[in-house]
Amino acid sequence: MSHSTWRTRRARQLAGEAVEYDQEYVDARLAGDLGQAVYDRRIELGLSQNELAERAGMTQPQVSRMEGGDTVPTLPLLRRLAKALDGTLNLTIDEGNSRVTFTPHAA
Repeated sequence: MSHSTWRTRRARQLAGEAVEYDQEYVDARLAGDLGQAVYDRRIELGLSQNELAERAGMTQPQVSRMEGGDTVPTLPLLRRLAKALDGTLNLTIDEGNSRVTFTPHAA
C-alpha cells in the first residue's frame, strides 16, 4: 500500500466512512497487538527478554521478534507464553478489529 493510498483511507475513516483493509494489514495489526501485549506484561512483571524466553522455552531473539510484531506464534507457544507471563491470554478477533490482553492470575 502506498502512502497516498493510506492517507486516503485514513481520511475516509476519520470522516466516518467504512474503510476496508487488505488482509495483510489486518494480520500485521494483530501480530503487533499481540507483541505489544507481551511486551507490556513482561515489563509489568519486571522480566527481561532473556528471562521470558527461558520461562517460555524460547530464545531471546524469538521474544524480540514477537514483541516487534514480526512473527505470529503457534497456539502451543501462546499457551506457554500465558504460563510464563503468569496470566490468562485474552484474544478477541472480530471483523477488522482485534484486542489482546493478559489478565494476571490472582496471587
